[in-house]
Amino acid sequence: MKKHEYCVYILTNKVNTVLYVGVTSDLEGRVYEHKHKIYKGFSAKYDCNKLVYYEEYQWIQDAIVREKQIKAGSRQKKIDLIIADNPSWLDLSEGWYDSPDQIVM
Repeated sequence: MKKHEYCVYILTNKVNTVLYVGVTSDLEGRVYEHKHKIYKGFSAKYDCNKLVYYEEYQWIQDAIVREKQIKAGSRQKKIDLIIADNPSWLDLSEGWYDSPDQIVM
């Protein structure tokens, strides 16, 4: 049986002033798309390409519900989530793309 894995994630820009919340079934691939501005949208416009937080879920419905909860929360609640797991606001995707063969689009 295939293991399902869905992620809710938060990206920010270089100076941690803009927050972007998303959901995906391929976290590494989706972060790659954000980092390379594959799609022209909010995250590309505001240069949100630093992964600072994510949660994993087995079912997409649960991930979507959680994404909506996070989006509906205040900026401070989003910051509190990040600080609880990543107080230094490190890019959690650091090192994912060292090899050009790691991501196949």
